[in-house]
Amino acid sequence: MKVFGIGLNKTGTKTLGACMKTFGFRNKSYDMKLLEAVSRGRVQDLLIEAEHFDSFEDWPWPMVYKEIDQKFPEAKFILSLRRDPDTWFQSLCRHAVKTGPTEARRIVYGFEMPHEFKDEHLKFYERHNREVSEYFGNREDKLLKVCWENGDGWAKLAEFLGREIPDTPFPHENRSVKS
Repeated sequence: MKVFGIGLNKTGTKTLGACMKTFGFRNKSYDMKLLEAVSRGRVQDLLIEAEHFDSFEDWPWPMVYKEIDQKFPEAKFILSLRRDPDTWFQSLCRHAVKTGPTEARRIVYGFEMPHEFKDEHLKFYERHNREVSEYFGNREDKLLKVCWENGDGWAKLAEFLGREIPDTPFPHENRSVKS
């Protein structure tokens, strides 16, 4: 089984990756080379790489969920969300302060730093989540929406994946300290 995390960065993607590893999946995370390939229209590069792993999260996977669904019709998808768009944007800004301008943010959002472009980023976040929801429609066997902040965890993931609930605390990776 292949499972693709298609939530945007700063929605708990690292936590999802840690969960997938706990379930025993071979996980593939952020990959700048694949993000650049997708930005140049070379989606095939990503689909070839996907043959070698079982689970995926962070960039570039959220950008090509439709192509992935066509290539891997048995795949499942997990849309990680934040409790609200503003919480997501604030986390994105805090992360940007730590990392500085990045090519990945420029490719995905159109801006290397988010701070002065709140409206654009919020529209991007809301559009992505809406389009994912519309694309999968009522195919509940294909798409799971999770929000770690709202208490989603092992039980919801295990049921969706048809796995036993792990006997280990739920991971919360990459938590930011709010200032």
